[in-house]
Amino acid sequence: MITPHFIATPSPLFTSRRDFLRRTGSGFGLLALASLLDKAGLLNASESAASGLSVNPLMAHPSHFSSKAKSVIFLFQWGGPSHLDMFDMKPNAPEQIRGPHKPISSSADGIQVSERLPRVSKIMDKVTLIRSVYHTMKNHNSAGYYALSGSAPPSDDQRLRDSLSLFPAYGSVVDKLAPGPDDVPTFISYPHVIADGSITPGQHASFLGKAHDPLFIPQDPNAKDFAMPELSLPANLPYERVTARRELQKLIDAQARMMDYSAAAKGLDSYYERALAMLHSPKLREAFNLSAESESVREAYGRTTYGQGCLLARRLVEAGTKFVTVYFSDNIGGQSTESGGWDTHGFNNTRMYPIIEKYHLPITEQTLPTLLNDLETRGLLDTTLVVWMGEFGRTPRINDNASRDHWPQCYTALLAGGGVKRGFVYGASDKNGAYPVENPVRPDDLAATIYQLLGIDPHTEVHDTSKRPLAITSGKPVMGVIA
Repeated sequence: MITPHFIATPSPLFTSRRDFLRRTGSGFGLLALASLLDKAGLLNASESAASGLSVNPLMAHPSHFSSKAKSVIFLFQWGGPSHLDMFDMKPNAPEQIRGPHKPISSSADGIQVSERLPRVSKIMDKVTLIRSVYHTMKNHNSAGYYALSGSAPPSDDQRLRDSLSLFPAYGSVVDKLAPGPDDVPTFISYPHVIADGSITPGQHASFLGKAHDPLFIPQDPNAKDFAMPELSLPANLPYERVTARRELQKLIDAQARMMDYSAAAKGLDSYYERALAMLHSPKLREAFNLSAESESVREAYGRTTYGQGCLLARRLVEAGTKFVTVYFSDNIGGQSTESGGWDTHGFNNTRMYPIIEKYHLPITEQTLPTLLNDLETRGLLDTTLVVWMGEFGRTPRINDNASRDHWPQCYTALLAGGGVKRGFVYGASDKNGAYPVENPVRPDDLAATIYQLLGIDPHTEVHDTSKRPLAITSGKPVMGVIA
């Protein structure tokens, strides 16, 4: 795929996104296609023109390793779950550190988890726990960007804003260097755009260009009317007519190129080709058809937005999508037993433990075992890497609100399938879960591990908007977790 080259001119062929849709969408009857492109974030030509993106014929091609994983399901736990109350418990620590919950044994020798996670305990023989992840970003946006991109932000600043100087999301890198089949998107994310005050960077393609943005699905997969109408043609508009009109569109694009005008006309050519293939893709349409699942399967995942999102992720990797990001919540939360993320400080007279006992832990207890067992039953777990992690952990010492605060200095990431070891713990924290004492792992190293498992050389270089070569990560693969 070619990154579009946008040239600013005083008289653009399309003056706005509305004008583009009117003249190429409505005019050709491609409302479904236009909507799909718009949801994928591919129609904002003005932003792209301002970014200065350009074609780079010297763009490095990746060195491909032997891949163990065909797909990744990235389950992002926005807000920061407590490692000390789930996967790295310290029963011998003082009460203000160990917390009120007790550990229980699991299906993996030597691995204990919270007593609030009995079903999760039974799938520990399928996972690797990295108990020594660390960094220094204490703010959600900075730490969230680090977790989603594997690249350290320039500063630990809650005001961190998206910019083309920041690194792309993992899935965008995969789409650039090792894209999947043409009839399904390589990278899909849903159902939230996460934010804490401002939108958290690391959720899209950044300097790689909009061609590598995720197909973002804002609908709730648990809604009764969940569907992807954008992937269905109107009844009176068969695919053959769309294809024929695409040939006419090519003539318009050619004219635009000759006149050296429109960024939209010149830059969207590859998007049209991909979107047309998706419109005609039974695999993709069927993947979004959650109603095809039995009621028992849907209930097993849980009738929640996140639960049905995990089920959709399984269906998408079955269809051939290479990277699926499922966001637990759109906000950091931590003050409700009905919604929100894991940021359980105990603010506004709330308390962490009643909240996670009623909401966060039960959802995890339902979704994580169901997803891993489902993947295993279908023969997909060995080729699907599942990553479960937040942007940081929680403080070892319980605060005055009977809750825990941010703690990036040491926390746990869970990996399963896709070529990682089973029933394995890598790294260790100290007696209070405060700092790594064995095999420390940075988010950069997790990024390198993900790329390595997908068969992408972590040292592959891409180019930013100034055409400077940048390695996709500065980390080193954690070879100790790879089977």
